[in-house]
Formats: sequence, structure tokens, C-alpha cells
Amino acid sequence: MSDRINLRARLLSLDKDLEGKIVLEYYEDGFVVCEEGLIVEVLSADDYFAKMPSGVSYEDLRPHLLVPGFIDNHVHMPQQDIIAGRSGELLDWLDRHAFPAELRYADHDFARIKAETFINELFSAGTTCAQVFSTVHRHACESLFVAASAKKMCLVAGKVMMDRNAPVDLLQNAADCREDTESLIEEWHGRGRLRYALTPRFAVTSSEEQLSYCSDLLSHHSDLYVQTHISENLEEIDAVRSLFPQQKDYLEVYEQAGLATTKSTFAHGIHLSKDERQRLFLAGSKIAFCPSSNLFLGSGLLDIESIPDANLSIGSDVGGGTGLSMLHTCAEGFKVAHLAGYDWHPFEALWSITKGNADALGLGNSIGQLRPGFFADMVLLDLDQPRALKNRLEHCENLPDELFALMFLGDDRSIARTYVAGEVVFDRMELS
Repeated sequence: MSDRINLRARLLSLDKDLEGKIVLEYYEDGFVVCEEGLIVEVLSADDYFAKMPSGVSYEDLRPHLLVPGFIDNHVHMPQQDIIAGRSGELLDWLDRHAFPAELRYADHDFARIKAETFINELFSAGTTCAQVFSTVHRHACESLFVAASAKKMCLVAGKVMMDRNAPVDLLQNAADCREDTESLIEEWHGRGRLRYALTPRFAVTSSEEQLSYCSDLLSHHSDLYVQTHISENLEEIDAVRSLFPQQKDYLEVYEQAGLATTKSTFAHGIHLSKDERQRLFLAGSKIAFCPSSNLFLGSGLLDIESIPDANLSIGSDVGGGTGLSMLHTCAEGFKVAHLAGYDWHPFEALWSITKGNADALGLGNSIGQLRPGFFADMVLLDLDQPRALKNRLEHCENLPDELFALMFLGDDRSIARTYVAGEVVFDRMELS
């Protein structure tokens, strides 16, 4: 990587003030200056030329739009090949598609190749950071960390933990699971930009013993993340009620194990009771809104308007979700909100997949914005691709209209380039 890179483009970055109102930083013609993987300056073209000595080289990327890299707060690495798997609802889909796909990761070479493919697919979708479920296999999680580390990527991930109600070859006894998990934490948590997340799949596949083990690990490693699922599907909720009759509701299963923390993400949360939601919010835990998956599996519609910013994140949930694109995920999110009578503004959507998701991971002081001192994780958007988007933009009157069209008409062709820590990790312009 060169010591310093100067990029000229349209620039857009979003934050929120103390009252929760969007704060927009937009330059129709601006510069991002990066050095040693970090952003050192963000300024208008006029200020850049007034400040910089003549003759300093820069790359002119206009009219493309440069924004912070997208962040996916809930996604499954082993499910990249089962998108659009036809089935019934959640539990049937797991049996037909998810579990068979995850069994294949027992092969070390297969897991390594798929981990590298997964990371590259994220980059091609403009995603520069993700919170990821691996499989039960220690080597698969290691392969994921290796692939992310090689690209200097910010990644939160963990080995899936299951000890019941899944195919026998995906189950692991408590002693072996503990040994593998502790080894992964020691080797990878806090190494570079990598973080470890305790990953019990969901209460249906975890015994009280396994959840208690997670609690014990947290007592020794208080900075670990937690990721799991909750109240996605009514049949799932009934199963949890049967498996944990001593607990008054689904959330209490996790609360009893000490897993409702400020670093916990509970995917879905569609059918939580009012009391559960309030307890989850007070704990500082996050709900991962996964609209594409929720619509595809017929799980239900999350009422995002009622969830505080501090407790809401968003994820693609591939492979229940129908694509890794966070733009597509936002489009599906708009549909869910619209059905509930809530106008999810394009600025709000873009904030959610950048600064909002960064905040949800506790990383909002280093990623999610184009800001000096932040990592140069960025995505360059070509609003001339695909053609339907270009045609629509001819009739857009303002920036919100452009972003709304991008959400609905943009696809992988709209991702011109992806940067991680100032390095180009995907470049469609080279491919074309």
C-alpha cells in the first residue's frame, strides 16, 4: 500500500445528533485522503486544492459516490450456497437446507475455500465488516478468521454451538466445545481487527448446560460478543417453551445464562412480548432486523419504528436472506416498514448499514463514517449501473431520491470498488 492515497469523488457520510436526527456530511466534489489504512482528511475539492501543493497526484473517481463500507450485523458463512432454498418455514428450512449445507464444512479444504469465497463475496457486495456465524467446526471458524485477517478486515465471528436437536454430526459435547471455543478465543479475539462472538445457534439447539458454559466463558472474557437468534418463528417459540418450561419466556432462557449483555445481538426478535422487548432494551442488547429473511421464510414483520436506535441493527441473514447486498436488505426493510405505515427514509437506511451498525457493534469510533482517524473502509458506488438505475436517476430531484432508487435498483454492478483499511479489495472497474 502506498503511504498516502488521495481520492476525489462525490462523498456521503451520515451520523446522528444527540436527539437522534440525521447529520449529513455531503460533498458534491470532495476528497478523502488516506494514510496507513486510516482516513486523515475529508474535505471539499476547493479546500483540498487550496491546501495541497500543486502537482500532488490523486485519483479522480467522479461521478461515482464514495460512502463508508457497508456493515452486515447478521450473516451465516456456510449458507452462501443455499440462498433461495425452497421450503416451508424456519425449522423445515433448517432441516432441508441449512444443516445439510453446514455438514459439508467438516472437510477442511472445502471450509478453507468457502471461507475465502465468502469474504470476497462480501467485498463484491460493498460489505467491509460483518458479524458472522461459522459452523460447529473449529477449523471452519479458523478459516474464516484467516481469510478476514489476510485482508485486514474488521470481523466479529464465532463457532456455532449446538448439542441437541440437530444432525448428530453437527452436535458437540460440552468438553470438546469448550476446548475448541477457548482455543479460538485465545488465538483470534483481539488479533488485529478480529473479535470473537459466543455463538449458540438458538435455544432449540442448546441445552442449559451449554448456555451455562457460555455464561462461564463470559465471566472470564467480559469483552466477548454474543450472537444468537430469538423469537423468529412461532413454531420455534413453542419449541423453546417446551424445552425450557421453567422459564417464563424465550428471553429469560438467555437472561438466566447471562447472555443478554451490551455486546449481545439477538437476530429477528419479531414475536417478542412487550415485556421481553423492554428487558432486552434495558440490558443494552441489540435486535438484528433481517427483513429479507423474514419475508422469504414467512416469519413475520418486525416493528422497527418502536425499537430505539441504540438497540437496532440490520443484517442480510444469508442464506435465509436472499442476497448479501445491504442495499437489497434496505429495500426489503423499507417494504416491511411501509406495511406498518412507517416511512423509512433513505438517509435512515444508509445510516443503519454504516454508522448505525458500527455503533451496534461498539465500533462506531473507528468505522461507519468517512471521518479523520477512522479506518479507510469505503465503498465506491457507480450510479450508472445497472441501466435501470441510470434511467431512474435522470428523474431524481435530490439526494434522498437517488439513494432510494439505489436501494431498489442497485445491485452488484453498482459496487465499483471496495476498500478495506485503504487497500482495494474488490475492483469491478478492473473486471470490466
